[in-house]
Formats: sequence, C-alpha cells, structure tokens
Amino acid sequence: MRCERRLQLERLTMQFITFLLLVYSAAYQTVEPCATVGQEGGTSTDTLILCRACGQELAFGRDMNFIPSRLALSSRNDTSVGGRRVNVQLFENPHGHRFEVITFRKADVALHWPADKHFSWFPGFSWTVATCPRCAAHLGWAFQPSTWPDTITKTKFEESEHTFLALITHRLLREDFASSLLMTPKSFVS
Repeated sequence: MRCERRLQLERLTMQFITFLLLVYSAAYQTVEPCATVGQEGGTSTDTLILCRACGQELAFGRDMNFIPSRLALSSRNDTSVGGRRVNVQLFENPHGHRFEVITFRKADVALHWPADKHFSWFPGFSWTVATCPRCAAHLGWAFQPSTWPDTITKTKFEESEHTFLALITHRLLREDFASSLLMTPKSFVS
C-alpha cells in the first residue's frame, strides 16, 4: 500500500514538473519559422508524435489524415508538424466536455472494445477509447464503420482503410518540441 502511494506521488510529481517545464518554456520561447525543411526541400513529416504524459512514441506526422465531420463545433488549421497544416476539430461529448482532436490514419495506441454506436462524432462510425500503450493515459478515440461487429481484432483495425483515430491535441507532444526542452548547461558549451 505504501509503495503504491509513493509511486503515485512520484508519478504526479514528475507530471507536475513536466507541466511546469512546458509552460515555462512556451512562455519564453522565441518565434521560429513555421516550416522545418527536410532533405528533399519539403516539410518534414517524419516528426514523431509522443504521449505527453510519458513520452511513448505514438505516430509520425505523415500518419495524420483529416477526416471532416459535420458534427464538429468548429474546425481550424494549425501548423503542427514540420510546418504542415493540420486541421483541428472541436467536439463536445454528451457531458459537456470539449475536446480538440486531430485525426490519424494510424497510431500505436491501445484500443478498448466493444465499440459504441451512440453519440459518435463521425456519422456512420462506431467509436472506442484509445489509450497510451505505456501509461494508459486517455489519448482519444478510434473509429470503425458502424456496420462492423462491436469487437474486432487490432490487426483488422490497423489494416483497414475505413478506420481512423481522433487524438486529443493537448495530450500529444511533438518530438522536436520535447527535444527543445532539454538544455545544455553553459559550462558544457565550448
């Protein structure tokens, strides 16, 4: 019991420190050009998308795939990965909680079936909760056609062109941004 409490306290402390680092660095961050030019002269789509809670690698920038929904409260473009324009949609659940999400073709997340046909933000699709495979943080939802069985294999979900994920923007972190948080002490710089 004591060990569990201590682990919970350590985890909360680490999350708080991470949060402070993110807020502090964002407040004092200088403005940089939007686009990161890759070797081919285009924008980099190889940027990794991480779980903000634990740093687990979830997807690449190239895995983002805009799936529009007429049920979105709003939709906006945002420069997210390597200067790439990403469409962010705002949704509200039946409890009044609002979520800004980005849709992905695929991501390394844990899916929790059975899928639910009720209150879907994407008509014609059933949804199930998607969590981080490492820390089990709620990252968003996975969507599959409503005509499919409520429970399917992860392989069928991943291989289908008819499935997608809607991941919550503030629960994700770009690897290049996370790397910018690491500082080298001045005494180490030559």
